[in-house]
Amino acid sequence: MTMSHIPTPDGRVPQTTTITPDDPFETVCFTGMAPGRKLIIVGAVHGNEVCGTKAILRVIEDCRAGRIKVRRGKVTFVPIANLKAYRQNTREGDRNLNRDFSDKPIPQNYEDKVANVLAPLLREHEVLLDLHSFSSQGEPFIFCGPLDNTGPVEPFRWAKEEAAFAARLGVDIVMHGWLDNYARLLALRAENGFRVGHVAEGVGTTEYMRFSGGYAVTLECGSHNDPEAVNVAYRAILNALAHLGLVDAPEPEISMTRGVEIVQVVLCMNEGDHLAQAWKTGDAVKAGEAIAQRADGEPLLAPSDGMVVFPNASAKPGDGFYYFAAPSSRVF
Repeated sequence: MTMSHIPTPDGRVPQTTTITPDDPFETVCFTGMAPGRKLIIVGAVHGNEVCGTKAILRVIEDCRAGRIKVRRGKVTFVPIANLKAYRQNTREGDRNLNRDFSDKPIPQNYEDKVANVLAPLLREHEVLLDLHSFSSQGEPFIFCGPLDNTGPVEPFRWAKEEAAFAARLGVDIVMHGWLDNYARLLALRAENGFRVGHVAEGVGTTEYMRFSGGYAVTLECGSHNDPEAVNVAYRAILNALAHLGLVDAPEPEISMTRGVEIVQVVLCMNEGDHLAQAWKTGDAVKAGEAIAQRADGEPLLAPSDGMVVFPNASAKPGDGFYYFAAPSSRVF
């Protein structure tokens, strides 16, 4: 038996709550009295990313108090997807739930068991909003999926609808290109003798939702410890409910001002590889500007004007060192 502190909607920690290892997977659902879209909103896929949990609990309280009224369709809230990691205040319990996400006929660990509950739940819905935060500093951004395609990696047919959804969640930056670049990361590892997995490792909740016939975005609400990240998540939930017509509210205005595409992933090769400065996700760089330096002194330069994404100052050999994103030609 372990002890956990579950925050109230305003982020305060109440009395100690006793939790046992077989605690149930909690969902809260509000169903309108008229037909409509089916939305699912998930927090704490990574246990130390709690802004989504706090925002979801706040919205649940608003719904119960009648301040928010779901008139049409259905919204399902998952405040804490990864309870084990949440209790530990760690990114993962036994493994990263947001990698190789799928049903597991023979679950090997806690996250496999969670996936066996969460994956069928996702399939019951049409739209997913997955709320995250990141360890470095930087401004919030949204990951969306590919253009419509019938390719082998991430076939998709709701690009227009997903883009309209992403552009109205209250965040300036919308980014795409994740899964293709995860495949590039694996190829780089193979070329340089590091452990190699399968591109399916790059499949998380949003990729799985697209595979299942819906559409989805990941909202990176800001730094883990930034109190404003909770407000970013809360605003996004309200905008999602309004945009999909679940509540009586005006259509949210388009908030997106920058569309960017991840075009490069750089691998940490040796101990001593280091970033050129304390980059934050979203930091702008000019073509030819040094982003990092190899242990032997070789500079790693920006291939064009763009921005740094997920800089990893503590990267070990074989880890992703940073991603580079450039302005996207895609129309949102």
